[in-house]
Amino acid sequence: MDKWIDDLVPIMGIENDSILSDQGDITIGYSVELPEIFSLSDVEYEAFHQAWVRAIRLLPKFSVFHKQDWITKCFYNTQEVPAGDFLGQSSARHFKDRPYVKHRCYIFITKKPEGRKLSSSMFSNLIRKTIVPEQTINTDLLQKFLDCCGQFKKIMEDSGFLKLQRLTDDELGSFKDKAGVVERYCYLLDEQDEFMIRDMEFGSGIKIGNQHCQLYTLADVADLPGLCGSRINYDKYSTDRTKFSMGFASSIGQLLPCNHIYNQYIFIEDDRATLKKLESKKLRLQSLSAYSRENTISRDSVNDFLNEAIGMQRLAVKAHFNVLVWSDDNEKLKEIKNQVSSAFAIIDAVAKEETAGAAQIFWAGIPGNAADFPINDTFDTFLEQASCFLNLEGAAKSVLPSQGIRFCDRLSSVPVYVDMFDAPRAAGVTSNMGVLCCGSSGAGKSMVINHILSSLYRQQSHCLIVDIGGSYKGLCELLKGYYFTYEETNPIRFNPFYLPDGQQLDTEKKESLKSLLVSLWKQENENFNRSEYVALSNALSGYYSFLNIHAEIFPCFNTFYEYLEKEYVALLKEHRVKERDFDVDNFLYVLRPYYQGGEFDYLLNATENLDLLAQQFIVFELDNIKDHPILFPVVTLIIVELFISKMRKLKGLRKVLCIDEAWKAIAKSGMAEFLKYAFKTIRKFNGVPIVITQELDDLISSPVIKDAIINNADIKILMDMRKFVNKFDKLQDALGLSEKSKTILLSVNKDDREIFIDLGGQIQRVYRNELCPEEYYAFTTEGKERVEVAQYAQDYGGIEAGIAALVKDKRKLK
Repeated sequence: MDKWIDDLVPIMGIENDSILSDQGDITIGYSVELPEIFSLSDVEYEAFHQAWVRAIRLLPKFSVFHKQDWITKCFYNTQEVPAGDFLGQSSARHFKDRPYVKHRCYIFITKKPEGRKLSSSMFSNLIRKTIVPEQTINTDLLQKFLDCCGQFKKIMEDSGFLKLQRLTDDELGSFKDKAGVVERYCYLLDEQDEFMIRDMEFGSGIKIGNQHCQLYTLADVADLPGLCGSRINYDKYSTDRTKFSMGFASSIGQLLPCNHIYNQYIFIEDDRATLKKLESKKLRLQSLSAYSRENTISRDSVNDFLNEAIGMQRLAVKAHFNVLVWSDDNEKLKEIKNQVSSAFAIIDAVAKEETAGAAQIFWAGIPGNAADFPINDTFDTFLEQASCFLNLEGAAKSVLPSQGIRFCDRLSSVPVYVDMFDAPRAAGVTSNMGVLCCGSSGAGKSMVINHILSSLYRQQSHCLIVDIGGSYKGLCELLKGYYFTYEETNPIRFNPFYLPDGQQLDTEKKESLKSLLVSLWKQENENFNRSEYVALSNALSGYYSFLNIHAEIFPCFNTFYEYLEKEYVALLKEHRVKERDFDVDNFLYVLRPYYQGGEFDYLLNATENLDLLAQQFIVFELDNIKDHPILFPVVTLIIVELFISKMRKLKGLRKVLCIDEAWKAIAKSGMAEFLKYAFKTIRKFNGVPIVITQELDDLISSPVIKDAIINNADIKILMDMRKFVNKFDKLQDALGLSEKSKTILLSVNKDDREIFIDLGGQIQRVYRNELCPEEYYAFTTEGKERVEVAQYAQDYGGIEAGIAALVKDKRKLK
């Protein structure tokens, strides 16, 4: 005969953010934010385990600790991308509906009334009712229980590993269009599912609506592993020199890739009464030991248990663990059964497939009903051992797309947005935003930095890149930025004298122009006296005043030179400035090559790409001039002046200075001090300095890298380092990596496009840098592919259309 669930559900009511059962049990619920999977070290796992032990010991006797981990299959739903964002829309299409597993965790702490009769498989509130006991009407008893729960929460949060948020009445209860935690469990609903009532069948098995369920339990001592601990080795990410750790029960949690709920129960009874029962059992076995060797072995086991409980002050508890799996295809349960068996085998345990008592165990899993768990399906153990079976890890955390850089989770390659800059600084994890990216040739450094710069550009950051090798040409063209490079037919051109409309010559601009003119005029070993400084300052002021009067004159070095010849020389004679104070003839003669008709007349007379301050994406490609004695110093001065101008004038905006392998040339040309300045100072102006290097020896031997950059780069992005495993100690010392960082870094797999990110030495994560095909071809540095992209761009009238056509053709070939 059919029955309504309202007549059977053991929950009497929900009030004061608590669940009250028909038997008078009071339950407090918490939503839990666990550490990300693969993010803890051996020491941290042990500390986390000890925190659980200390917290659970505080719970009063006759209470139940019920931890419920939901791992459900989902499909990634991308957010809307603004029109015109070619890469953003391409990425959204690439990741849309990607399958992954979502993790949610709850803790329910239940206080049973004293004297409450223990439940069993034959005696469950699934088939009975009773009156409300005293603790539900005695405010003192309730307050003591709430105090214990508060202490539990404080100890766990003070450990620094997780966050607990108490579930409110609105979250515990259900409404017309929203299911609470009770209904979500009963009907196996996801948080995003519409509230839907489903039939529940407990015949030959458990069936909820069209979902076929199967329950696997760990409830018999004979099925338990011989050894347990806070952690276990994960062979996939381990190496010969490092052992990668994961939580002892992780194989039953995140690593079990099917819809399931992992229920963990720890029952705190009267410890003295439990030990007294065991003493009686030992005596009984003692009297029977002469009749059976099994009785002798059992007696010794009970005696050892009692000795450890008393000698080491262990808390004896009862425990039970089960995995509830479900699928809408009954045939798939066979495959899932194999997955569950394998997951338990990893910890050397044997899962029991429940049949007869499955309904009662499932029913006890209803939030607030843990006190009605059938006690005959539990086993006696100590709290320390029971806590080893708690799932310690959750899914990778993600911020909003507008706040972070998109990478992918290691397990399912689902997008995860990582805030490397603002949140870590706010939390005190990092003190600056300096970035050091290191990896061997072909490891994917340029792909990662291209992707980071593309994301920062999308978040309205101003990006200035100094490169050798042309790694950012495709992205620059796609973003319609300025790309400066030197070619014989198209030499590099600037115009530092140009001022956009509305801007006036300020002190900072004047000083940068004076520095440029002095570097063109004087050699490093020549003196520059005060009178020459005043003369150049007056020349610049007079030139811009002259431009204000003659608006038809275009500002550039040519017109500045002509002003000096025609106007300023006469002015100097009028004021009787002596040659020893300012040798204007020498100045004009030395700078003549930069004037019209001179050898370098193109350098400072550009008529396009003029408004560098307002341009959001600028690339300086220095490969062809890195060894030029004249062009390279001039270009580096212009770069410095430009970035400092952006840094000081663009208030409220993030400024990014990215120096690829060009840092070697810059350091040689005397720009090491600027690198030091950049890494130490620009954080105050919301600036992000990024340096990319390739060689291991660069990190170890270069004082610029070691002293100026590493010490001021709290954000380290490292690629696959397994090729350096035999000389990793030097790299570890140079980068200041901990043993935890070393272990996680050496787990990085280049074939999976994984990268390692270290934030302030406190947070270490590994992500996948998966790109959609459009992003890949925009960022690629492979010579053959770059030629292919350029040809398609030419054929289809632009790089966007070219990349789209190239990707379409590549898909046809698959």
